[in-house]
Amino acid sequence: MSDGKAAAAAYWKENLRVLLTLLCVWFAVSFGCGILFVDELDKIVVGGFPLGFWFAQQGSIYTFVALIFVYVWQMNRLDQKYNVDEKGA
Repeated sequence: MSDGKAAAAAYWKENLRVLLTLLCVWFAVSFGCGILFVDELDKIVVGGFPLGFWFAQQGSIYTFVALIFVYVWQMNRLDQKYNVDEKGA
């Protein structure tokens, strides 16, 4: 395997690791907090609403938006590491 192909394979391996990590967080928040653990979370009240309801209605949306920013930040770091960012091109 040439050096370029090895770098490309390493880049995509790290890219997939970032994606899978963020997808696990996404799943845990949307499915876990919004559906599975809603009864336990409802025992905590935030702003007059049960926390389980808050996660199902608003908290998961805020988390998803935060995940977008984390993804952009992580991918920019990864692009710089492998010199495939706009500055390195």
